[in-house]
Amino acid sequence: MLWTILAFVNGLLLVFLLFSNRKRRKNEPPLDKGLIPWLGHALEFRKDAAKFLAGMKEKHGNIFTVRVAGMYLTLLLDPVLFDSVLNDAASLKVGKSRNKMLEQTFGLKQNCITDNRRWMEKHFHAQNLSQLCTKMKTQMENVLMQDLSRNWRQDGLFSLCYSLLFRAGYLSLFDSEGDASAVYEEFRKFDDRIAKLARESLKHDERKLFMSAREKLWDQLGPKPPGAQRAATLCWQQEYVDFLQKEGVDDETQRRDSLLQLWTTQCNAGPAAFWLLGFLLTHPEAMQAVASELSGLSAQDSGPPEPPSHSTTPVFDSVLSETLRLRAAVMINRDVVQDKSVRVADGREYLLRKGDKVCLFPFLSPQMDPEIHPQPQIFKYDRFLNGEMTVKNTFYKDGRPLKHYSLPWGAGGNVCVGKDFAVFTIKQFVLLVLTRLDLELCEPGARLPPVDPSRYGFGMLHPLGDLRRCGSCADGIRAQSVPAPQDSNTNPDQPGPARLNAGSRLVDQLADESVHGGDLSTPAMSDTEEVDMGWSIRYNASCGQRPSTTEHQQVNTISFL
Repeated sequence: MLWTILAFVNGLLLVFLLFSNRKRRKNEPPLDKGLIPWLGHALEFRKDAAKFLAGMKEKHGNIFTVRVAGMYLTLLLDPVLFDSVLNDAASLKVGKSRNKMLEQTFGLKQNCITDNRRWMEKHFHAQNLSQLCTKMKTQMENVLMQDLSRNWRQDGLFSLCYSLLFRAGYLSLFDSEGDASAVYEEFRKFDDRIAKLARESLKHDERKLFMSAREKLWDQLGPKPPGAQRAATLCWQQEYVDFLQKEGVDDETQRRDSLLQLWTTQCNAGPAAFWLLGFLLTHPEAMQAVASELSGLSAQDSGPPEPPSHSTTPVFDSVLSETLRLRAAVMINRDVVQDKSVRVADGREYLLRKGDKVCLFPFLSPQMDPEIHPQPQIFKYDRFLNGEMTVKNTFYKDGRPLKHYSLPWGAGGNVCVGKDFAVFTIKQFVLLVLTRLDLELCEPGARLPPVDPSRYGFGMLHPLGDLRRCGSCADGIRAQSVPAPQDSNTNPDQPGPARLNAGSRLVDQLADESVHGGDLSTPAMSDTEEVDMGWSIRYNASCGQRPSTTEHQQVNTISFL
């Protein structure tokens, strides 16, 4: 028995040594194994993938292989090569990594629903999309107005955006009569820990909290018991569950799959809206340009909502595209199932080895590539606009136009099915906030918080910390539940809190220096600068009466109503 154990251990040690001593073959990308056997660069990768990979790119170029916890990962950071990965289903497949994550996070052993994507495409396009947009707009308005009290309130902007959009999305897609607030509470416990769980860095107590939240979400999303009354009009999730039942999927898998759909449909819109509003509030020239453009849409607001059109709001779309460029950080992974060669821009060919993994990280390139997007760390609201204020969709690298210059939604056969619905949701929410709320920064010169580096690879980045918010509806009269900002009587030439009074119909005054003047001087900043973690906003429901500038210093006023 002892000899058997020793032989087994020696065999494992031999395999370990052989695997750790991997050598770079002819024509393979540069290999960087790191100093720690087997682990390699796992600790650096898990701590801050973007920072680590940027360092590797600086060292090795646009293609290289790194060892991460026994796995060899080849990064392709030249967007010209992306199609060679996305379109080669024979050599590169979505495989073990995805299945492992589905099992770890959602309890799904494998995705055996072959027509799942086809069903999704049908229900997020054409007439179905218009119906979903109508429901979502109605629920956003209902949730927002129900949330408001008669007093000014202070809370986090991230919390505001995520909570409102999640609850509206849940009521629109999953259960129009459910307790959306209770589901949101458990969802945040789940979502806040999902990245660490996937990277196996979740502590014991956090894991228990994650598992408890997941169990509760499964129960809340599970199929209704036999004999339960169904709604007269089926919601999106009920139709999806009916589809699963027709596919022969058991009840347990249905509820687990429903959590997957809840996460994929709700995890990005709230964070995206947070960053978009944050950039607008800290970049007054962007706010002014968006306000001027959107003020002309009020006449269209009475009709049914339509999917987004770049032709009607090019400035707003540019702001959204720039926000996504700076804050969307997906990773596209493939398993190499047979040796494959790729040719880079300078003509050299590299061999991808069978058994390795290939990763595209569009956040690093093309989205943060200075040759494609000059000064990539800085928010420029007009980056995606041509001189004549039309949508810009031509960008260059090495003098050649690029097909892929920003990939917040993924690409190829795995591009986000609900992209159009997500864009409509984000734009409609921001428009709703700007038109229905008085919104202000509580701290003068406030800056956006940094990103949470653990979220790289999981869609929209989250902030480290939050920006505080506050609000009410008191017939246009500001309540005193929160003290006025300290700078209310300071020199108007000093930076002040950005404020939106959307109900006062003062669009024309956007161009009036007496309205915005020096108070719009909150500086645009690079994300590499030091940030203030105490960013706050105050908000209330705008009821058409503008507060006097003696009561509160007016900084920026827009109206779309």
